[in-house]
Amino acid sequence: MAASFETMERDIKLIIDELKGLCSQNGLSNQASEERIITSIFLYKFLNDKFMYNLNRFSENVEIPVQDILKNENDELDAFYDENSGDVSFSYEDTIEYLVNRVNQPDFADQFDSALVRISNSVRNDAFNIETSDGAKKAMFEPITTEVTGSARNNFAKAIFGIISQRKFDFSAAFAGNFDFYSAIFEYLIKDYNVASGTYAEYFTPQAVSSIIAKILVGMSDVIKAAEIYDPSGGSGSLVLHLAHELGQESGMNRAIVYTQDISNKSTRFLRLNMMLNGMTESLANIIQGDTLLNPAHFNVEHDPASGLKKFDYITSNPPFKMDFSTTRNQIENKWSDTDRFFAGIPKIPNKKKESMAIYLLFIQHILYSLKPTGKAAVVVPTGFLTAQSGIEKVIRMKLIDEKMLKGVVSMPSNIFANTGTNVSVIFIDKANTDGNVLLMDASGLGTKVKEGKNQRTVLSDDEVQRIIDTFINHVAVEDFSISVTYEQIAEKNYSFSAGQYFEIKIEYIELTNEEFVQRMNAYRERLDRLFSEGRKLENEIVEQIGRVKYE
Repeated sequence: MAASFETMERDIKLIIDELKGLCSQNGLSNQASEERIITSIFLYKFLNDKFMYNLNRFSENVEIPVQDILKNENDELDAFYDENSGDVSFSYEDTIEYLVNRVNQPDFADQFDSALVRISNSVRNDAFNIETSDGAKKAMFEPITTEVTGSARNNFAKAIFGIISQRKFDFSAAFAGNFDFYSAIFEYLIKDYNVASGTYAEYFTPQAVSSIIAKILVGMSDVIKAAEIYDPSGGSGSLVLHLAHELGQESGMNRAIVYTQDISNKSTRFLRLNMMLNGMTESLANIIQGDTLLNPAHFNVEHDPASGLKKFDYITSNPPFKMDFSTTRNQIENKWSDTDRFFAGIPKIPNKKKESMAIYLLFIQHILYSLKPTGKAAVVVPTGFLTAQSGIEKVIRMKLIDEKMLKGVVSMPSNIFANTGTNVSVIFIDKANTDGNVLLMDASGLGTKVKEGKNQRTVLSDDEVQRIIDTFINHVAVEDFSISVTYEQIAEKNYSFSAGQYFEIKIEYIELTNEEFVQRMNAYRERLDRLFSEGRKLENEIVEQIGRVKYE
């Protein structure tokens, strides 16, 4: 009998909490290594349990005991690996089931670390190691117990297995492909490690915003089969995986082929873990760690820059808004000056506050450059972008309107992101919207304020999320909430994308009787007389005070 969702979620969260407690007991809390240890052990546990679950099913089908299949390098084991080529493979000596019986051996910590390295180095598992933009590989696992020194290593490794050997993930059909379940688990796993530090691409897009973006993008047109979807600032994967989930499956295969790039080592590890949790392993080879703006990694022909940058059906992105990229700014300009990739320009390097360089403007331009002729995109931007009257912002907005590729804009409530107070909006781009209208929406009044630690965050209810989605997809004009405008109207308004500038201004007229009119006028007259009298009194006091001033 499969465990309930509630029981499974409770057990998995308990494993996470116990691992964090173990790190705390060993002096690793708030250390850079803590996040790597926790996520690595969690991933090892998840992959091991999935491997053993599939192996047990295979064992029942071929009527050969699991132990015999694992211990003997026979045809059955090869057949099992071929049948489950989309999952990480384990040798028997690298499984929890094998290692848990060796926890009391004096070199157990070395045995565990060696198992992690063997899993990463296995030829069968090469696709699970993240590629960098220069072609190198980042191993799936690295030694863990070395973060603890001396004789404490063995006790640390033994305690890890005391936690991960007690409960198992349930991979019965009831939980297969349950995106909502695993996305919540993933968010719980990384919530202490994915805080905004002002660093490139380490922001986490809230589930509600990711869901809104995915449903609107897919709802804008017919679903594309084998859609190539892309996030140039992939982060931990919330946006791109929501989109992949919304595109769904056909004949048991994912409709979406995922491509991402991100400069952050940590975020790329999170993304790999997120994709494994959600059954997107076939796209892992397309997850690249590197600088998208200087060295984009996806080309029309794999690893061939001469073939040109790859174009995508869907692009979704929550890029960093501002950061110091002064060390690569001129390299970006020189390398791409012969193309129109950055058609609107590249922000200059300021003399002060280099950390305020508007890097998101480069991501928007890169996204437009990377869309197929009928491609669609959603980009999170600071709301100030919608109305800036000059500079790169204005040039980008003019292109979206003059070349007729804007589908709409949704301005979100303030503090929708717990880690930034910047007001944000989402721009929806559709290159096929050549003769359609544009929907501008002001959703800034929605949501409920909640306290999360020291931060205040706005949370959208399920009904509010659905209201935004339905209003946009159905292109409905709602008083003081949304409005449908033409490209011509936007151009006339100086290319403003702010919904509020298009709402009708209504003046409310109240009919007054003659008696009511006289009463109001008398009240105004009395108030003015009183104010004038007070003014004259103040004037006299000032003159009197000046008269008392003497020269000394």
